[in-house]
Amino acid sequence: MFTGIVAGTGVLLTREKRGGDLRCRFELPGLSARSPALGDSIAINGCCLTAIALGQDSFDADLSAETERLTNLGALHSGDLVNWEPALRAGDALGGHWVTGHIDGLADVVSVEQRSDSLWVQIAVEDELARYVARKGSVTLDGVSLTVNEVRGVEFAVNLIPHTQQVTTLGAIKSGRQLNFEVDLVARYLERLLVARRMNDESA
Repeated sequence: MFTGIVAGTGVLLTREKRGGDLRCRFELPGLSARSPALGDSIAINGCCLTAIALGQDSFDADLSAETERLTNLGALHSGDLVNWEPALRAGDALGGHWVTGHIDGLADVVSVEQRSDSLWVQIAVEDELARYVARKGSVTLDGVSLTVNEVRGVEFAVNLIPHTQQVTTLGAIKSGRQLNFEVDLVARYLERLLVARRMNDESA
């Protein structure tokens, strides 16, 4: 489990095809201070990965074909920056919202507008995911917990304050970029409960 409050940015060092999987090594400044262990979960651009090897401020992870298909990690090249966050531990502050690290799909950046020192970013997602997005609700984009400011059909808008621009990869966001997208866990469970209740009402 994560919070969407990223620890900072890291870099993809290497990538290597191994059968149907992709072995990646990420350098994450400050990782060793978190005392990671083999098997720990680390979110890269919001995607939960398992550490299969550890170095000094680096770790290796295997990306399955499914992960490559559903996320933007497969399109990364050596030297590309990524957002990272260690898994939440008991007693840690929950500064963002509950984030599982299970990516629902890719979101498209429609437009980016400078508003004072902030960036107003218009995002589009598939219709089946748009129903989970609500004004003043939460979404996760490339691992960053953000508040939804506006919703219009399959599009919604978020505001990137200067701090977010400085400490995450979203500061370099451009139109046409694809971001890893995870819906709010609460919205998903709420839908499931409502569907179950409707089915019970119909069978009564």
